[in-house]
Order: sequence, then structure tokens, then C-alpha cells
Amino acid sequence: MARDLPIGNGNVLINFDAAYNIRDMYYPLVGQENQSSDHLSHFGIWCARDFFWIDHPEVTKKLNYLEDSLVTNVECAHERLGLSFVIRDGVDVQQNIFLRKIKVENHFDEEREIKLYFHLDLQIYGNGVGDTIYFDPELNSLLFYKGHRYMSLSGLSPDVDKPYPSGYATGQKGIHGLEGTWRDAEDGQLGGNPIAQGSVDGTLELTMMLPPRSSKEAWFWVCFGHTKQEVERLESLLRTESPQSLLQRTHDHWVKWVNQDAHQLTLLKPELSSFYKRCLLITRTNVDNRGAIIAANDSDILKFAKDTYSYMWPRDGALVSHALDRAGYYELSRKFFDFCIKVLTPEGYLMHKYNPDSSVGSSWHPWVDGQGKKQLAIQEDETALVLYTLWHHHKLAGTIEHSREDYEKFVKPAADFLVHYRDASGLPLPSYDLWEERYGVLAFTVASVYAGLVAAARFAEYHKDKARAVYYADIADQVKKAAEQQLFAADQNRFLRALYWSYEENKYVPDCTLDMSMYGLFDFGLFELEDPRIVTTMTILKEKLWVHTDIGGIARYENDYYHQVTNDIAKVPGNPWFICTLWYAEWLVASAKVMEDLQEAENLMHWAIRHALPSGTMAEQVHPFTGAPLSVSPLTWSHASFIKVTQEYLSKLKKLTSAGTKQAADASEDKVLEPVVQ
Repeated sequence: MARDLPIGNGNVLINFDAAYNIRDMYYPLVGQENQSSDHLSHFGIWCARDFFWIDHPEVTKKLNYLEDSLVTNVECAHERLGLSFVIRDGVDVQQNIFLRKIKVENHFDEEREIKLYFHLDLQIYGNGVGDTIYFDPELNSLLFYKGHRYMSLSGLSPDVDKPYPSGYATGQKGIHGLEGTWRDAEDGQLGGNPIAQGSVDGTLELTMMLPPRSSKEAWFWVCFGHTKQEVERLESLLRTESPQSLLQRTHDHWVKWVNQDAHQLTLLKPELSSFYKRCLLITRTNVDNRGAIIAANDSDILKFAKDTYSYMWPRDGALVSHALDRAGYYELSRKFFDFCIKVLTPEGYLMHKYNPDSSVGSSWHPWVDGQGKKQLAIQEDETALVLYTLWHHHKLAGTIEHSREDYEKFVKPAADFLVHYRDASGLPLPSYDLWEERYGVLAFTVASVYAGLVAAARFAEYHKDKARAVYYADIADQVKKAAEQQLFAADQNRFLRALYWSYEENKYVPDCTLDMSMYGLFDFGLFELEDPRIVTTMTILKEKLWVHTDIGGIARYENDYYHQVTNDIAKVPGNPWFICTLWYAEWLVASAKVMEDLQEAENLMHWAIRHALPSGTMAEQVHPFTGAPLSVSPLTWSHASFIKVTQEYLSKLKKLTSAGTKQAADASEDKVLEPVVQ
């Protein structure tokens, strides 16, 4: 089930499923230590007529955020029971606290007792072995702990005579046929067991009296800490500052953060502008405060591969950081580059992927080939793209004069590796492709290596390292010439996806498969935009990789097997991917000469909006017949691709219309922050 409505502060990340159950709860690192590990935490309501959980079929829901914020706005109703309720969740921007406000409305002409139940099923440190939960009478909270991880679940009722929880339950689950304490809530009475250990869960109850045709608000929250004292401090804070003030400041922070360049966005149609800002916010939830940009944090993928996307791939991170730089969020990308400097190997390359704490992540890339000969288990484009985007980071941020340390610690060793990791022809030696499926010399990788070497030459020139500046530029030219000679298929008048070394033939064997990643040949500057060979290649890619269903969109490559749903590859060459569709939009924007040329690109941007979830969350790919999200959701790269193409679209708009030079005074005024409670 796709994840939706991520909320976080760079230390805590919460993901919900399509029914608005909490599924993922990361702390203290975004993407590492999923304290719930895809276990479902329930939310339910009891009244005298019946009981229901939020995922009950009779509960209608509209899942969204408050505009321009990372505070959710989930509107629910149970018509038969005469109840509606709005849930607003957020993670405080200053403290590690998850906040939930529930506004319940009684639609009947009678006073009613209402009980709210918040169930929490944790797997502390990512497993349910040796956890403890107990009711703490001083905090009026359920306290979970194991080792150096503490989490408290607390609540506040609007009824002044009994504001604190009216009931609780702790217990074991998943053993001896026990389903969990959430079952205990369904009769409106919690057992009150004060402590449990092992594989445990807990449920907290709040009670309120609702007069006829009226509404009231209640609160739950979860505090996160490394010690009990840290949790106690946060609980004390909530009793002095109030949960409302924390949720309000969180809302206001994100509205200000995402509108830092709002005057430029007035050039866009409202739907594009709104979705662009949503992409920025969702991207931010997957960026850890220590610099790791995580690919995706959807634990549902565990069912498919027994591993997750909760890693920092240097390639994904580089391209996401570049999008953030294009949007002006330099402080986030700066932390990413610091992360990469920290983990660069002595040999000058970056590994396949990393955990958020900077340790090396799991990998399926072997260190020997089919003949048992040593090979590097890397994707060379990951090292090259960090070099490329680091240069543009400093140029965009205006910090090139402060780049000396980056040059010494990262640029020189990484560029030297790219220089030496080549064959006699000048091409890079084989490595794994960006899709992590093939070991060879990929067009995308070659283009990224060229871009990385050009960036290194520019760094060297700026720092007056003349010998290296000439050297890196010369090697980049050699890479380009080798690509022209070996990666262009003259008989087809287009470029090849890859070359694979054949020991039997003692030469490279061409791969003629059409692959949308070949867009990198122009995007990374290896060949000019107007080069007829590039124009032909991009035209063929669109023709052959477009999905010919009502859904549309562009596939990764011909006969893509990943999550494949049909063998009719003539109609569906692969599932449509957001990044691939937006890559072609980038090409259209770059090629545009007049305003009318931008329309097709804008249509593809709208395609992405239509196939996102209503909240704005984009998956990795979508089902070619239903449009349902496939694989992980949200994928950070998908959102970053929309950010980048929007920035390029804006830039081209400014060039093609006088509207780009106008500054609308009204639009540049600070946006009024509406209170969350209204």
C-alpha cells in the first residue's frame, strides 16, 4: 500500500498508508531505525451506537495537507453514526514531537459520549524483541523504551474535569494468538494492564462529551528521546507551551520556508506553482538533518525485496541536491556534499549506497565478474554526478570562493579516480548502470563522467591549479571523442544505450535498447542540444517508450521487467515513470524557441500532477492501465525531477516573454499565515 502524506523535521519522519494509518515512524535518523517497521498503528472512535477504526469502509476520507505546509488536513466522516472529524498532524520543527489534533463534530440532536483511541505498535530499533511499555502515572503517558530509545504516547481531552487519558492498555502481540491491545478498544473499555515486555503495543483513550450539533478538539502526541529524561522534558514543554502553539509554529515555518521565492512562481499557472511547492516540501521530509538524502522511506517495499529504499544513493542525492540548489535551498544540499566528502573512499570513488548514519548500505553488486575476475562494485555515475553538482552548487549559491576545502578533499581525489578509471580508448571502464541492473559502459554514465571532469577542470581553474585544469579538460575531451566513436550507431542514426565487454569476442558488444536515461547525453553537456544525433535520439526515445494506454507517460526502457504488469511491450514498453516522463519535458523546455513550443512540456508536467496522489505524493512509477502507484511512494527523485523541470520552465519563460521581467508587487508581499485552528 502506497505511503502518503509524509511529515517530518529531519530527525523524525512519519508515513501514513492510503487509509491514514501510521506505518513508518523513523527516529533519530530519517530513513534509519524505523520504530514501527510497517506495523499498523490504529486510530479509532467509540460512541454508544458503534465503534470504528479509521480504515473502516464506512469512513469517507479526503487526505491532504494544509496549503504550503507539512501539516496534514484529513477530513473524515461516518454518516451512519452522525460523526465527522478532521485530523491535523505535524512533526514539530524545533522538537522531536509528533502532534495530532482531532476535531470531532456531532451531527445528531443529542449529547453523546465519545471516546478516541490512539494505538501504537512499535518495533524499537526496527525489531520487536525486548521492548517494554508501561503506564507512567507522573506523565499520564504510555512509555515505550529499549536501549537508548524512548517514546511516550500522551493525550489531552477538551473536557476540563478529566483532561488526561481516561484509559490505557499495554500488552503483547504477535505471540500466543494475541493481535494487540487495539482489539481491547473495540468494546469501549481498555483493560488497564500497566506494563508489558517483549513484542508489545499500547493503546491510549481520551473521553469527551459532545453536546448536540457541536464539535470539540482533542490532542495526542508522541515524544521521542534517547533517554527518559529527554522525553520528560518534551512532555513538560507540551504542558507549558500547549500542543496548539507547537503545531501552529510548525505550520507557519513551512509556509514561510516554501514561499521564500514566491514572486518568481507568479509566472506559473496556479496548479503548477502549488504542485512545485508541494514537491519541495515532500522532498524535505526525506532529507536527514545530517545530510543524507534518502531515496524513499516506504517500508511496504519490504514485501517485494526484503530490503528498502531507505538509503542515500549518491546519484539520487546529487540530482536531488541539484534540484534544491536550483530552487535556492543551498543549506540542504551543502549538508549532502559534506556527507559525500565524509564517505569518499581513499581511492576516490563513492560506494553503491549508504545508510543515513554514513555507514555503507546493503548491495547486490558483486566484486568479481562471471569469470571470477575482480571488478569494482560501484556505479561510476554516482561519483561523477556529485562532482558535477558540487560545482553548480557553489556557482548557484555564490560560494565558489569558499570551495578550497571541497576541492582538496573531494574534487581532486574523485576527479583523479575518473581519470584513471578508463580504458585505452578513453571511455570509462565498466561499472553498474543507474538502474543497477547491468555492468557495462552506459551512455548515462559516460555523460556524467564527462560532466564531472569538466566540473573538476573548472574548480582547478578557479583555484589556479593550472596543470590540473588543463589535464582534467583534456581527459574530458578524450571521453567525448571516445563516446562519439563508440556510442553512436551510424546505421540507426542514434546513440546506443551501452557497451558490454565480451571475453569471447575480446571487444565491446553494443546494446541498442532504447533507454530514457540516454537523455543524459544532452543534459550533462556531452553533446549539444541542437546536435542532429541528439535530436534523432530523443525523438526515437519518445516514440518507442511512450505508454500507449489511457494513462500514458514514458517508460524507463524497452521491455522493462521491474514490476511489469503486461508482456504487450509494443503497447506498454514498461510502466510509466515520473522521472522519465519529466526528463522528456526537460528536453522540450530546453529545445523551445517560442512560447508555443513549451505547451507539450507543460502537458507532461500536468501529467505528473494528474498521476500523483491527491496530496501531491508521487511514486516511482504508476500502473499503465489504472494509474495506481507502483513500487515505492513517495520517491524523492520523482519530486526533485518536477522541481528541476519547473525551474528550467521558469527560466525559459523569462527568456521567451516579457512577463519574466515583471515583478508583481502584490505577489512579492509576504503571505499571510492563517491560523491552523481555523
